[in-house]
Amino acid sequence: MNQERKVDSQEKGPGSDKAELVEDSEDDIPREEISGYEEQFDKSRRRFIQLAVAGVGTASLGTLFSDQLVEVVKGSSDEEIAGVPVPKWGMVVDLDKCEGLLLCQQACQRGHYIPHDQQWLDVYKKEMNGSETPLPEPGNGSLLLVPNKPGKAPPDESYLPRPCMHCDNPPCRNVCPVGATFKRDDGLVLIDHNKCIGCRYCMAACPYDARVFHWKDPANPPEALAHTYSPEAPWPHQIGTVDKCDFCAHETNEGRLPHCVPACPNGVYYYGDLREDSVSNGREILRFTELIKTRGGFRLKAELGTTPRVWYLPRRGG
Repeated sequence: MNQERKVDSQEKGPGSDKAELVEDSEDDIPREEISGYEEQFDKSRRRFIQLAVAGVGTASLGTLFSDQLVEVVKGSSDEEIAGVPVPKWGMVVDLDKCEGLLLCQQACQRGHYIPHDQQWLDVYKKEMNGSETPLPEPGNGSLLLVPNKPGKAPPDESYLPRPCMHCDNPPCRNVCPVGATFKRDDGLVLIDHNKCIGCRYCMAACPYDARVFHWKDPANPPEALAHTYSPEAPWPHQIGTVDKCDFCAHETNEGRLPHCVPACPNGVYYYGDLREDSVSNGREILRFTELIKTRGGFRLKAELGTTPRVWYLPRRGG
């Protein structure tokens, strides 16, 4: 498991150039995939909504899933468990609320023991001239960056967070020669680092530049070294392997929201089961299809056929 792979640290990995972010149109929204609420929820599904609504005001903001849905995630099967279908997790990012605070990125770093010279969640600053710059610059270390202070972002600046898209048709999985990248039945795309051979085909295939490579032995803290590795909680990190955003599978498995969601004070990120047509930022629960329709939600590079499971809400007024 911890066997080191010798890698030429001078070799440049593929996918080093930032991919251009292209918006798709409202007509591309897959309404047929998630047709909205069913006529009648069974008892377990109604219980999920009740617990989630009650939990917003009283329980931890990051704990919004019932025990029934936790069972479903752990089972990860196409069959129903206790009458509840396997969930299909998805994320919505509200660009109108993002101010470049980077608290989401920092929570991701801490929650996964990510080395300071890498980020699984990039945040791009978009200038009026259309250029895009990741915050921070690659290699500078996200925890060393002084983020913006709370308050409305300047009118000439906008920000775009970029997690892994957890595509329904993930090209990273399709090109992996050893099956290290795999897709769970609930939609999460994960990496089995015990299988990863470091070929980086997945990095070349990803149109979102959402993957990083461990060129050197990662500086795993004692807490990470003491942890038992699993693809859902992939630390300690290993040299010669690829990493990426995993939608915090270890948190979802326990009925909690991904780290980035409750960490954002502006409520930028919404996460939930798209089969339930329900997403939450830990403060409010909204209907997914209604949110996408009324706000003109779009997905990045949807024309490539990757079917990403991350939607974006545009800034109001441009």
